[in-house]
Amino acid sequence: MRAAYIEELGPPDAIQYGELAEPRPGPTDVLVDVLATTVNPVDTFVRSGLFSTPLPFPFVIGRDLVGRVAESGAGVTGFTTGDLVWCNSLGHEGRQGAAAEKAVVAADRLYHLPEGVDPETAVAVVHPAATAYLGLFTHGRVRAGQTVLIAGAAGNVGSAMVALAVWAGARVIATARQRDAAYVASLGAAEVFDYTDPAAYELIRKAAPDGVDAYLDASGTNDLAHSVDLLAHRGRIVLLAGARSRPVLPAGQLYMKDGSIAGFVISHATTAELAEAAEAINHLLAAGLLRPREIEVRPLSEAAEVHRRIETVGPHGTRLVLRTPGA
Repeated sequence: MRAAYIEELGPPDAIQYGELAEPRPGPTDVLVDVLATTVNPVDTFVRSGLFSTPLPFPFVIGRDLVGRVAESGAGVTGFTTGDLVWCNSLGHEGRQGAAAEKAVVAADRLYHLPEGVDPETAVAVVHPAATAYLGLFTHGRVRAGQTVLIAGAAGNVGSAMVALAVWAGARVIATARQRDAAYVASLGAAEVFDYTDPAAYELIRKAAPDGVDAYLDASGTNDLAHSVDLLAHRGRIVLLAGARSRPVLPAGQLYMKDGSIAGFVISHATTAELAEAAEAINHLLAAGLLRPREIEVRPLSEAAEVHRRIETVGPHGTRLVLRTPGA
């Protein structure tokens, strides 16, 4: 089979494209004919070694896939050959990745794609949407009626957060560049502020005079001085981006508010947590409430160039989908 893979950690040029032996499913696995995969920032972290995780070499890169069931292990139920399915948790803790014509997925990490959902639309959103779900509800404990501030709301994870928080009945205050304000508002944000405006934090305080119940920064800026100041009593800050950030924490102000800070990466999520997120994602996909802002489709053979692009200029709201040969 053709695959994008590495034989050692390194820069994007370490990615090779060529033939590898087809994987075989174990008794609790499903073999999937991959239609498409994507490239996430975390994929570049794994490839470069910034995110340390056991890697079997040659290592097929990538986290996410949409494909069709080709074969199921003897102990697997619930999947039939030809079913459209998706996964967003390959390529970590010894699991091979998704950027190949075929991939083996543990059955408890595989989910059916709702009928009528475009596979390339789905593969573009399942990773950022799961990150958004876990940040909001598992770690941020957001509930209906609460006020959530989402920084970096125009990005892939940030926009999914807005859609999910609104779906859950929360009031969303968002920050984004002025040029993205209309897009973020279209997702349901009650108010959108330009984070480059020197008065942005004062405007947010006026919009939420009692503070925000949860503050999630999808941009990775992690400005704790301002975010702690904006918290309501027992408010929560969730850190989920900015691997190299080193913010200053106003600890006294945080504990006087009974506030808390949680950090997480989706790679450490349990299968139960991922399955809970998948249920919500499928609901929103089927309802047309979860969609990428823009998709750019490239052939799988251009995986190295797409990694280089992500590292150089970032995704900037465009989801880069890699289509497998023959898909």
